[in-house]
Amino acid sequence: MHKLSLAMAAVAASLLASPLAAQTSDITIGITVSTTGPAAALGIPERNALEFVPKEIGGVPLKLIVLDDGGDPTNATTNARRFVTESKADIIMGSSTTPPTVAVSTVANEAGIPHFGLAPFPISPERMKWSVAMPQPVPIVGKVMYDHMKAKGVKTIGYIGYSDSYGDLWFNDLKTQTAPMGMSIVAEERFARPDTSVAGQVLKLVAANPDAILVGASGTAAALPQSALRERGYKGPIYQTHGAASMDFIRIAGASAEGVLMASGPVMNPEGQPDSALTKKPGLALNAAYEAKYGPSSRSQFAGHSFDAFEILKRVIPVALKTAKPGTPEFREAIRAALLTEKELAASQGVYNFTDKDRYGLDDRARILLTVKDGKYVPAQ
Repeated sequence: MHKLSLAMAAVAASLLASPLAAQTSDITIGITVSTTGPAAALGIPERNALEFVPKEIGGVPLKLIVLDDGGDPTNATTNARRFVTESKADIIMGSSTTPPTVAVSTVANEAGIPHFGLAPFPISPERMKWSVAMPQPVPIVGKVMYDHMKAKGVKTIGYIGYSDSYGDLWFNDLKTQTAPMGMSIVAEERFARPDTSVAGQVLKLVAANPDAILVGASGTAAALPQSALRERGYKGPIYQTHGAASMDFIRIAGASAEGVLMASGPVMNPEGQPDSALTKKPGLALNAAYEAKYGPSSRSQFAGHSFDAFEILKRVIPVALKTAKPGTPEFREAIRAALLTEKELAASQGVYNFTDKDRYGLDDRARILLTVKDGKYVPAQ
């Protein structure tokens, strides 16, 4: 009998260690965003949008664990590791800006957990298996601005952007796409996200007298060079990336925002889309819910990033549940696989078709060009 008890104990121990025993009754999603620090203008809308996402998918409750990383890659790494080791997350999302998103992606790929980046980031081969990105890729959203520049006769361009990987993404794309279009970069300046002045950089840009200037920044910090350029008398067109697309930009930039040309996701103007656009319905739904709670004109591109991750999960989780249970490696693999097999995933910011090679999965349906007129965003001409 004693030997039988030992055998039963061994069987019980093996069951506890098995994937079956690891199953849970809910799907755990770890989310790290920047709700404090220089990127708070991005992270707060991303957190707020979580109020309007499903509470369950496929009949299984969702358990959201939301942590602040302050925009710091070290904090984001710590949060991601907590999701892996303490929360046993099935899915990880974050972060709000490029450097911490790279950090989260590294952890997720090491652990084998599906990761939804909420900021544009370089998805290298070692981060490609488990990561996808919700924002529009820089080349797609950049093209709408470069085409506009060319149509308006721009020949020379000045650039001012962050002195980090986000700034690098935009500067490298600007060089790559505009050179074949017959345009040249005559000045390049950088600044750090926490900087409170770009006076020196702006003086150099104005002295170079480019036909147009591109600002490679995001959140409210993008308003800093916008204001400084107008204050120093620059009269040419200023283009802002989709990282600045929010009402906060207009609020901070004030009168200097008038006439800015801004690439954006379609969520900033779903009313202007045809009824046939797959992005219209989710965009209207998010903006109606968001503005009902946070006030008129509070819509934000960044809210769309986190909201859209759940629009995609509404499609892929039911597929994954057919073959595996939450809380297991098999379920995480099933989600990863479903991200590649499900097509035309409609969301507020675009229609996603992920592949092994394309982890952004977006096309031209994911971008529009706006300008500011009388303190409001309107389609650019």
